[in-house]
Amino acid sequence: MKEYLPLLIAGAIIGTVSAIMILVYSLIKDKRESMGFDRKMKDGELLKRLLVYAKPYWKNFLLVGFVMLLSISYDITAPLIISDIQLLVKGSFEMNELLLRVLLYASILIVSLASTYTQAIVLQKTGQKIISKLREDAFVHVESLSHSQLSKIPVGKLVTRVTNDTNAISMMFTGMLVNLVKNCFVIIGVFVAMLCLNYLLTLMILCFVPFIVLFTVIFRKFSRRAYRRVKDGTTDINTFLSENLSGMKIIQVFNREGRKFDEFDAKNKKLYNAQRSQIFVFGIFRPIVYMLYITSVLCLFFLGSKGYVDNINFLGQSIGSDTIVAFYMFISKFFNPIQSLAEQFHRLQSAFASAEKIFTIMDMQPEVVDEPDAIDLEEVHGEIEFKNVWFAYNEGEWVLKDVSFHINAKDTVAFVGATGSGKTTILSLLCRNYDIQKGEILLDGVNIKKIKISSLRKHFGQMLQDVFIFAGTIRSNIVLKEDSFTEEQILEACRYVNADKFINKLGKGLDEEVRERGNNFSAGQRQLLSFARTIIHRPEVMILDEATANIDTETEVLIQDSLTKMMNIGTMLIVAHRLSTIQHADNIIVLDHGQIIEQGNHHQLLKQKGRYYELYQLQFSKDQLRQKSAQKGI
Repeated sequence: MKEYLPLLIAGAIIGTVSAIMILVYSLIKDKRESMGFDRKMKDGELLKRLLVYAKPYWKNFLLVGFVMLLSISYDITAPLIISDIQLLVKGSFEMNELLLRVLLYASILIVSLASTYTQAIVLQKTGQKIISKLREDAFVHVESLSHSQLSKIPVGKLVTRVTNDTNAISMMFTGMLVNLVKNCFVIIGVFVAMLCLNYLLTLMILCFVPFIVLFTVIFRKFSRRAYRRVKDGTTDINTFLSENLSGMKIIQVFNREGRKFDEFDAKNKKLYNAQRSQIFVFGIFRPIVYMLYITSVLCLFFLGSKGYVDNINFLGQSIGSDTIVAFYMFISKFFNPIQSLAEQFHRLQSAFASAEKIFTIMDMQPEVVDEPDAIDLEEVHGEIEFKNVWFAYNEGEWVLKDVSFHINAKDTVAFVGATGSGKTTILSLLCRNYDIQKGEILLDGVNIKKIKISSLRKHFGQMLQDVFIFAGTIRSNIVLKEDSFTEEQILEACRYVNADKFINKLGKGLDEEVRERGNNFSAGQRQLLSFARTIIHRPEVMILDEATANIDTETEVLIQDSLTKMMNIGTMLIVAHRLSTIQHADNIIVLDHGQIIEQGNHHQLLKQKGRYYELYQLQFSKDQLRQKSAQKGI
């Protein structure tokens, strides 16, 4: 019994480690939800959906499979050739025989290296095409979401889905899945080769397989928890940065740098701890597998040397030095794929965690969609009608209550009322940024729900108070990347809205650089650019929502002149707190708490001496006070 003491010690160590792992697993088994095991999609479902993107490139994967088989041949035949060389050296040595075997070994090695290189190149190109398509689909789907849905999802989270998460998935297609298959074939091939070579030593190695399976199952549970925490931490940081970097000026104005740093530090530490946990989980599993590998090698040497010295036969097979050499190499090639499987599983969990987050976004059904029988509206005159419209952003909290009005084509109509009365909401509903709960909205007598959204919106031009200018050039911001406009058309649009007066003073004119959000231009200049952007696309209906709210007096004069010109283009809908900008409107609709309380032109409403009259008198008094203060030099 003493002569088998080393084997007993090795078995005791492995058994103790297994018992500890099972105990730890059982302690956290009932806490899956709190530990982060809240995946709603199964791995099989995620894999099936991801493989849809790989299907168009099945020929590439078939080529990779063939090349993979060539590279596997080296893993299986190399130990046998080395074993044969050992037997040759030990027996009747002949140089020609040795050179022949060395040449065979080198040939197989070269084929394997060439196959591995080809496999890597094909997979990288194919994988990047697949991920590019997935990224495009994710972005297009985000574009299809309604304003209501987009307002509920932080921008940083969407950025993470389209960038970080797709990058995590790319590893799966650029080698992970193929290597998983390859390693499985290597394990099977090596096992068959060992079985043919010696039963005894193969059975000894098989004794370690149940422990490998056990540790892999336990590792899978821990790794899923760790990956999810890392992904959530990354998303939190991206969301925090997206918001706070955009609002850095406000943070500095209110001297809140220290407070924001503390918040960032807390999120950073959360991600740091999550990544440490991930490293710790993998740092436990890999050494355990390596321990099994070393133990199997020691057992090989022990049984091999004992069988060789004592001349022991098992099932008619003897253990020689050539067998020991072959099995030593086979064990390495048997356990290395298993260790690689652990690392690939590590990445696979990351890919599945990312895929789940991406598909969660892509599974969101757009709230505003085309009706099955929706039509393209080629020509629009600009006649608009609201019929008993009810609308609420939140269920039961009505923003518009039974609103009805009619706007003739080419008319200029203004909406007036206190904040929250429903002015901006009416304009948003016209473009189907939201869908109404009751009633009808008609454009040229056609219910807007019967018009394709893309067709509907191309006939509207919106000029908002918060102008969004993209990084690029003045030209790209006006044409929005379309190539159908000539230089003269762009300049004509700029002249029409008086934007040419500041553009001509710039060194590069239309090609002047525009930094992020147009922060190298004033609010008035950005507003004039938005006017030019709208005019050049020739909309039949123009919407101005507080477009003159935050501009200086000099620029306001230019904008007022632009507005006068634009009133002749088509139907114009205006929301403005400055009543002086809407005095020439054909109709003024006064709203209060989502209901129309007055409507008529400027003079008619003043004669009624109602709500509009009160607002006008209040602003008139403020303007007079402002003028007196200016005259006194205050």
